[in-house]
Amino acid sequence: MAIINFDHISSNPLLPEVKSAMIDAINADYHNPSSQHSAGELAAAQLDKARIAVAGLINCANPKEVVFTSGGTEAVNHAVKGAALANAKRGNHIITSNVEHNAVIRSLKRLSSQGFKITSLDVDHHGRIDPQAVADAITDETILVSIMHSNNETGTIQPIEAISGITREHNILLHTDAVDSVGVVPMDVQKLGVNLMSFGANTFYGPTGVGGLYIRRGTMIWPILEGGVQEHNKRAGTENLIGIIGMGVAAETARRKMDERLTHLENLKVKLLSGLSQTIEDIIINTPADASLPNLVSVSVRYIEGESVMLMLDDDGIAVATRSACATGSLRASHVLLSIGRSHADAQGTLVVTYGIENTESDIDYFLASLQKVVKTLRDISPLYHKKENASD
Repeated sequence: MAIINFDHISSNPLLPEVKSAMIDAINADYHNPSSQHSAGELAAAQLDKARIAVAGLINCANPKEVVFTSGGTEAVNHAVKGAALANAKRGNHIITSNVEHNAVIRSLKRLSSQGFKITSLDVDHHGRIDPQAVADAITDETILVSIMHSNNETGTIQPIEAISGITREHNILLHTDAVDSVGVVPMDVQKLGVNLMSFGANTFYGPTGVGGLYIRRGTMIWPILEGGVQEHNKRAGTENLIGIIGMGVAAETARRKMDERLTHLENLKVKLLSGLSQTIEDIIINTPADASLPNLVSVSVRYIEGESVMLMLDDDGIAVATRSACATGSLRASHVLLSIGRSHADAQGTLVVTYGIENTESDIDYFLASLQKVVKTLRDISPLYHKKENASD
């Protein structure tokens, strides 16, 4: 049975052109890009080509402001820890939100153990930060604000442009975790006004294990990996040239096909949201209608557990998630859903449905039919649902 992938937030398939480019690069047997001989210069040229393509995707005028990493997690760690440590003489206060990815949360926890003070701001019921709350939280010791661009569990997009106006006014660095946004929606670092932006190649159908960090020129940041002078002395270690070449091809394709992909994903989202409201009762849509990712819908199905739904959908050949793959295995309810006001029970009954450019409207129809069947089966044996039914009699 062919699997319908509705868990794109965890992993996207490689584009055929990306796979082909990486195979060609393997067969070319490129040398180390840092080597000074002609073979090294040929490899360096491929590295530069990919860097230009990635810079074009985020409208970065100077490709040297793009630093390649091993993925989104490393990029986030580099941005948060590197900026904090480099600016510690100016202050020790960092502002973030209650709905960040664990890569941000745990980086800040590490910094907190080293004497940094962290302010984590509440969000509204849509999961959005009020820019005024950021302004109100700033002190004379504030050196960094780290607010994600889009949330990987609800799809909510934050008002980064408005926040950057505040941080620039106070001469404070702004980092945005854009791992789930870059290559999915138009991203323009000039318009956003951020100093640092982290992202990963697999979000836009490139390989896993490679990502990037945009570092605006003049931003004080320390390297997290010490060693050689690769990546313009920002990130030591021989670059993953094969993966970066694939990332470059994926970035160029994403830039060129952005409008086409957006239209397709938005149409699927409309169909999915309409179908959920018409086929399943007692659900809560956690993804806001506006200012949210086009490829993600979070839905809480009341009175049953999301993990049970996920496993039964898997039996029907449908892959979905209950939360971020990075948090899979945790028995605790999602901190994101609790932050937007969901109860522990509703948070545990949540599915995160993420679809991609290869998905079709027929996939949505099949998913809705399967979900309706699964929900009925689980509610028939759910004491919570029967208690609700008896209370309404």
